[in-house]
Amino acid sequence: MKLCCLQILFAFYEQFKTSLTDGTFAKLTFAKTIGKTELKNIFIRPILEENELKLELKFRFQREELFEIHTINSAFDRLLPFINNPFLSVILFATEFDLTYKLNKKRMVNVIDKPPTFGNANEVLLAFLNKWN
Repeated sequence: MKLCCLQILFAFYEQFKTSLTDGTFAKLTFAKTIGKTELKNIFIRPILEENELKLELKFRFQREELFEIHTINSAFDRLLPFINNPFLSVILFATEFDLTYKLNKKRMVNVIDKPPTFGNANEVLLAFLNKWN
């Protein structure tokens, strides 16, 4: 992956982390695979583990689902290899906006900002923020 694409991806992930801190995060999804793949989607959602906010990564395959728990920072390293292989887009749903990181056929990056799909933030995240604020 080219440096420019990585810089954009880092900035995208920073937006994701900001949506967690400011309580606007609703959902993060990896979608639009290249060709026919066993792995269909990756869904990321916050969970509480030992009073710490972590991320549950749900890998949805054709015949099964696998779950992994990661810290917010370690999740990035786990998810990075799936960009461009097999996923062409990652969508951040927040209450303020929807942000799509998208690769075209030439692997050029486009980040698209759209009006929000979700009106409410993730309930686990809100409960965590309310408990600590």
